[in-house]
Amino acid sequence: EMESKVSEGGLNVTLTIRLLMHGKEVGSIIGKKGETVKKMREESGARINISEGNCPERIVTITGPTDAIFKAFAMIAYKFEEDITNSMSNSTATSKPPVTLRLVVPASQCGSLIGKGGSKIKEIRESTGAQVQVAGDMLPNSTERAVTISGTPDAIIQCVKQICVVMLESPPKGATIPYRPKPASTPVIFAGGQAYTIQGQYAIPHPDQLTKLHQLAMQQTPFTPLGQTTPAFPGRSLGSVAGKQRSSIMLPLPDLTMFPCICPGLDASPPASTHELTIPNDLIGCIIGRQGTKINEIRQMSGAQIKIANATEGSSERQITITGTPANISLAQYLINARLTSEVTGMGAL
Repeated sequence: EMESKVSEGGLNVTLTIRLLMHGKEVGSIIGKKGETVKKMREESGARINISEGNCPERIVTITGPTDAIFKAFAMIAYKFEEDITNSMSNSTATSKPPVTLRLVVPASQCGSLIGKGGSKIKEIRESTGAQVQVAGDMLPNSTERAVTISGTPDAIIQCVKQICVVMLESPPKGATIPYRPKPASTPVIFAGGQAYTIQGQYAIPHPDQLTKLHQLAMQQTPFTPLGQTTPAFPGRSLGSVAGKQRSSIMLPLPDLTMFPCICPGLDASPPASTHELTIPNDLIGCIIGRQGTKINEIRQMSGAQIKIANATEGSSERQITITGTPANISLAQYLINARLTSEVTGMGAL
């Protein structure tokens, strides 16, 4: 009964649906000078908002009466299919990948969507021909889960209609903390006269490194440099603290002064130096990794020698000694801090 009303647009309830999209998908929806999204808004009658920010992921919110939402959804699904068709004209792939959309749904409604023993989700899959998967984990810092739908545009539209019915029948329980994508703060690190950005477990050479470096150098707020005396930037005093330094759990921007190309008069191959960090015992495991995998990765990526002292009785801390050029040390320190931060904030492995 309810379903037929919804699918015919007779149930004029105002609904909000949130979609999680990658930057490329968002670009496709916005179109040149925003023309595509403008057309979608006008033709569907739905409000379509796209979250701001320099994020790899963005939230697209569609609000309006059910019939307007389904029209907007259909337009998005067909636009994605058009993108797939266009991308295939240049490739050798023979089978056409399905259109995939990710909904963001309050976790408290996911149980109704899955149904007892998975009965509801199975029924939706069978009746629409779309693939539907509900993520097991909540999205970071939220009480929402991603629901991935893939199939032909028509199957996806039918599937979304059925999901809307479930969501109308069982409203969210309690307060929902919405998922907000984090800005893409891709760290830039420096090693051997080259800038890199960290992507997953890899350091990727930074394409536009000089302008980037120049901008960073201009913005750089003084932070305690590593345990060596640092030549100051032209017109900028960086101050220096020699000797041991307690490493707080934060990600310092590596020391820019070690970058020969924008620091005139600096020796291109700085002498090796040593830096010591003190790490709490309970966090040492996340730096070493299973059978030493993480520490070996850090050694390889940074080019620094890293020694971890044995645990001393009665001490709750372990000493880490890093040896190498200032650039190697800075990179190693950055990677160690990144591991610690991911452990403390529960972000999982870098």
